[in-house]
This record gives sequence, C-alpha cells and structure tokens, in this order.
Amino acid sequence: MQVLGGQHEIRTGLYTDAQRKRRDSSPWTLVQAVLAPLQFLVFLVSLGLVLRTLLTGEGAGLANASVILKTMLLYTIMVTGSLWEKDVFGKYLFAPAFFWEDVVSFGVIALHTAYLICLLKGWLTEQGLMWLALAAYAAYVANAAQFLLKLRAARLQSAGATS
Repeated sequence: MQVLGGQHEIRTGLYTDAQRKRRDSSPWTLVQAVLAPLQFLVFLVSLGLVLRTLLTGEGAGLANASVILKTMLLYTIMVTGSLWEKDVFGKYLFAPAFFWEDVVSFGVIALHTAYLICLLKGWLTEQGLMWLALAAYAAYVANAAQFLLKLRAARLQSAGATS
C-alpha cells in the first residue's frame, strides 16, 4: 500500500488506478513519448558515427557533435522524466515503481557527463573519447531496455484491467 496525498492507494501492478489516471493526464507523458524515440534515433546515428571514427579515424568532429547532441537529449529526458515521475508518483526520483531505472539512469548520465568533461578538458585522445562514448551508449541501451520492459508491463497491466 502507498500513501499519496493523504490517501491510501493499493498497487496491483506497475500503477495504482490513481497513478494511471495521473500518468494519462500528465503533459510530461507526451513529452516522454516524443523524446524517448528521438533520443534513440540520435543514438543510432551517433553510434554509427562513433564506430566509423573508431574504425577509420575519420569524422571525429561529427562523432563528437553527435555525442553532445545525444547527451543534451539525455539531460532533457532526465529532467522531464523527473517531472513526470513527480506528477504520477509524487516524487521527482526513485519512486518505487521506477527505482532501479532511475539508479541506472544516473550511471548513464555519469558516463555521458564524463565524456563531455573529457572532451572539454582534452583529457582523452579521440579514440579514448570514442571508447568512452561506447561505454556510455552500452549503459544507455541497458537503461532503455529497463524502460521498455516497464512500458510493456504497463501495457499488459492496462490490457488486463480492460479484459
């Protein structure tokens, strides 16, 4: 049982009925629905550019720009995601339903931020930067998989509720 706004809510799946209603009425739900696939598309393009730079030594400037864009989208989705979490669960981060996704998100953000710092400070070679980008991207893929599994669970819960 969870207390939110002085009321007890019984969770039978990922969301209580009240949380599902708040999720469906939150403007941040649409924002997340737009940003997540956009970030994934930028990730795919950037991954190709990073791999090209690692394999050929060419295109480092474009690869770096793509990682910067991916990182800015990551920061945006994290901020808007925390606003969504506040709307739905009453907490900006670490709501029980998304605790581990948030934990892993901080690891993803740390790796992306390390990339930016190393790029700005000149602490790594271009090849080192590309490897760090790949590490950040591997963490991002794991985190994206977590969220996709949660989305699937929510859809299955909704389908079960309407059956």
